[in-house]
Amino acid sequence: MTDWPIFDRTSTTFPLYSRANVGEIFPDPISPLNASAGFQANLEPGWRDAFVACGVWDHDLYDTAVDRNILPAFGSYLYINMSLMRLFGVRVPGMGAEAVDLQYFGDMPGIPSYESEKRDFDDDPAYSEKAGAWLMQDVLLAEDLAAYDADRAEVLAIRAARPDIAALGDAELVERITAFADVQRRFFQHHIESSLKSGVGLGAIGQLAAAVGKPELGLTLVSGIGDVDSAGPSNGMWALSRTARSGAVAALFDAGVPGLYERITASTDPQVIAFRGALDEFLTEWEFRGPAEWELRASTWALKPELVLHTVDRMRGVSDDEAPSVKNAQRADDREAATKTVRELVAGNAEAAGQFEVALRAAALWLRGRERSRTTSAMLVHELRLPALELGRRGAAAGHLDDEKQVFMLFADELPAYLTDPGKFTQVVRDREKTYLELFDYEPPFVVVGEAPPLSEWTRRADKSHTAAVAGETIQGVSGCTGVTRGRARVLHDPNDPSALEPGDILVAPITDPSWTPLFVAASAVVVDVGAPFSHAAIVSRELGIPCVVSAADATGRIPDGALIEVDGTAATVTIVAV
Repeated sequence: MTDWPIFDRTSTTFPLYSRANVGEIFPDPISPLNASAGFQANLEPGWRDAFVACGVWDHDLYDTAVDRNILPAFGSYLYINMSLMRLFGVRVPGMGAEAVDLQYFGDMPGIPSYESEKRDFDDDPAYSEKAGAWLMQDVLLAEDLAAYDADRAEVLAIRAARPDIAALGDAELVERITAFADVQRRFFQHHIESSLKSGVGLGAIGQLAAAVGKPELGLTLVSGIGDVDSAGPSNGMWALSRTARSGAVAALFDAGVPGLYERITASTDPQVIAFRGALDEFLTEWEFRGPAEWELRASTWALKPELVLHTVDRMRGVSDDEAPSVKNAQRADDREAATKTVRELVAGNAEAAGQFEVALRAAALWLRGRERSRTTSAMLVHELRLPALELGRRGAAAGHLDDEKQVFMLFADELPAYLTDPGKFTQVVRDREKTYLELFDYEPPFVVVGEAPPLSEWTRRADKSHTAAVAGETIQGVSGCTGVTRGRARVLHDPNDPSALEPGDILVAPITDPSWTPLFVAASAVVVDVGAPFSHAAIVSRELGIPCVVSAADATGRIPDGALIEVDGTAATVTIVAV
């Protein structure tokens, strides 16, 4: 696999592809090494295993003329096969293609209807029976996350047994980059299973809330559930921010974030030394977390601590009553009140009451499971990242690479030849990196039907025009978390530069992943361009108790930075109050 940029073949049988959902974890192009040795190479087979485990079909369903049926890349941007996801919905009792569209992809106006692409073999009673058994036993009646806890224990053991990366030979580094394929495939299978299960659970609780005339309670019933892994860093950064509000630590922060980590490290003040100990403990625990953290080439918090310090700096100005634990407790109270309301409404119907309790428990369990499996997988990705970076550092020191990150421009099957004659690849990786960085300026088509258009037909981000929303205008989206608030819009395009976000501002982002989560603490609401009710932004907003609207089409392009806006998470609207 050495074609670059990566343009995988599309399926004629399953022709609909979307950037929704996958854009949340892969907003940028995938690097050659990650496509061939990491994420794409192992998620595709893991996803196939997950579909089979759900009982919806067997491995022989796929289009044999296509290398990647589920997770192809076009222009090196990853896509999800939406046709296959819709088929999953058709074969799972009580779901349907439309429910899949809403729960997993959000609002996507103008996409082809399921009926327009329906295949003769889609309706299959035998597979629906198998999927029904999976739905009952593995989703609704599941008692715990034992398999996910076992995965976590396994990756923690891998981390604990990590050798001294700098002491490994070059061949040992290459071996470690490719050593965890089977484990990663299994972790990804569990992540996809939990994603499918959480969508089913969320859909079931929404249907039951609507059936009793309270559709607005659907999301409140799964708010403030607690024990959500991706919300964990917010609590850690919050604790750091409380220490950084006074004394010697505050003085260092007041001097500015650039060079702050070095100043903290050099200080002999007892308060600063204690703060550094807590910071280093945080960085060790969350070393793998960062923007686009499933991309091997990405910078993580441990590799770039100033990313954490920037966010801690913004949190310092947030009052104590905005603590994540306080907000979560408020949301938990709202959830308990909503639960009581629905229980009272179904009290006279034993069947409905039973269904409600089962769905309520399953929805919370699998939302936790999804975030747990996602975090576990990200931890394992970091175990591939570290040896690759060390190999890159050596290549740069020897003059074979311009910098350490050029190693990610190699494909996995080129690594043995690179070890033999690294100089042979100097110009190869230089050319690929030039193309890779140019790809960031392209706007990938959000939906692909049939053949993916060539890059020459893609819109350049620099050339993309937006029609700014005016006072009184409303942008309609999809509810991620209920509630209403007003505040100043802060339009951010990546979490690396959180300096503009002040306490009480409303975060407006193209899409979010776990590295954005700590910014939610300072925000009074969150608005994202794309997303669905079980996407990252929605789940974390429900934990932190702030209104959230997802699938607010082109919000980052249309909402002027600094505008006064009102976010109604219940009605899923964003209204421009004043510009």
